[in-house]
Amino acid sequence: MDQNAELREFLRSRRARLSPEDTGVATTATTRRVPGLRREELARLAGVSTDYYTRLEQGRHLNVSETVLDAVARALQLDATERAYLFELARPKPRRAVRARPQRVRPGVHSMLRMLDDRSPAFVLGRRMDVLASNRLARALITDFDAVPHRERNLVRFMFLDETARELYREWETYAAEMVATLRMDAGRHPDDRLLNQLVGELAIKSPEFRSWWADHNVRDKSHGVKLYHHPLVGDMTLAYETVIFPGDDDQMMCVYTVEPDSPSEAALQLLANWTGTTGAAGPQFPLRERIPQGETHP
Repeated sequence: MDQNAELREFLRSRRARLSPEDTGVATTATTRRVPGLRREELARLAGVSTDYYTRLEQGRHLNVSETVLDAVARALQLDATERAYLFELARPKPRRAVRARPQRVRPGVHSMLRMLDDRSPAFVLGRRMDVLASNRLARALITDFDAVPHRERNLVRFMFLDETARELYREWETYAAEMVATLRMDAGRHPDDRLLNQLVGELAIKSPEFRSWWADHNVRDKSHGVKLYHHPLVGDMTLAYETVIFPGDDDQMMCVYTVEPDSPSEAALQLLANWTGTTGAAGPQFPLRERIPQGETHP
């Protein structure tokens, strides 16, 4: 990923969504050729010269200070996630790509997943939203990630390239767009991740929705929320999820799903848990294949 190009397009997209009325900028009655604020208007709001802001937006920033970035973030009315993304893009990165070390899930985390097998769907996401590990109930709910080659065990890939995802998620467009925004946040942290760039390129070619949402330059941190499912075996379910980042490894997080006690969703999830427990199957959508032993690394 070209870090300067990403910074340029991100700043342009955030500036384009603001109107003079949003910011209190005084304007004349002249017709605007492009939407949003002009560069000189944004620069005035941020308290910097038009030339300085222009160089920043063009990706020609040289050791831009946090004070200036803060001012630009306020002028653009960025939220906390967008502000963090701006700082990531503006932060100097090594010019030579560094090969990322394979990610390994600790044995204790695997034990936690097994403890949740009959209670809550849970899985561990790594860089690029790769699914590094999952419990039996998560594989029954979403798909059997263990049954596909480990390079394809990716939540974004499943969302856009597997047709069952569109049937499984009752609000597919909303969740898919959020997932793209989360992946872009990861790209800002790891602009030289070769596998991430390959994933983005593949999805942009194969999915027009991904290509469109990627061009929006929206960013999002995955933390918590609610998802509506329509499972082919047990029907509709409403599940809340929480994500936990492991101390010492910001690139791994565990996602755990829960349901309201005594709700129809709880009954459906229990039925799904009973089905997986009695049949021994890991999931309804893929045949079982040889699985990677626990503790094996992922790229």
